[in-house]
Amino acid sequence: MAARKKYASVRKKRKARPKELTKYHSNWEYKLHTGLLSKWRHHPEEDNIIRYVVNHKYHPDFLAEHDGKIILLESKGRFWDYHEYNKYPWIKKALPDNMELVFLFAEPNSPMPQAKRRKDGTKRTHAEWAWSHDFRWFSEESLPDSWVDMDFRKKLDELNEEDM
Repeated sequence: MAARKKYASVRKKRKARPKELTKYHSNWEYKLHTGLLSKWRHHPEEDNIIRYVVNHKYHPDFLAEHDGKIILLESKGRFWDYHEYNKYPWIKKALPDNMELVFLFAEPNSPMPQAKRRKDGTKRTHAEWAWSHDFRWFSEESLPDSWVDMDFRKKLDELNEEDM
């Protein structure tokens, strides 16, 4: 059986970039511009910049009309990552004036994913995130009576009283 080669665990050092490369994104881009593509304009002016938008679709969890406004209710047990919670401010921007995106959090005081610990030891919560982005939010207990099936809520209250 052949002996295994031992590889150095040290990564090869990257070549330092010359100072004239600062306007280039890479060494390869510099080589192209000074050689093969030397007749091309490098990083054309502002009027040649193309702005683009990635088109997405949003499907709300619940939808109802209240007080002449269409309410899109997004029920969240928790946000899983940045990509999930980052889309909601963009959705809010795209909504017409007669629509509102509202959150229903299972645990509004649970910490956001990847939230940094503050000096006081706490982390940013789902409720704080919603406030910071001007979203209205509720917990199951704080939902307005006009939004819920009151008969069902009464049954739940009765069941909870029996358990005590």
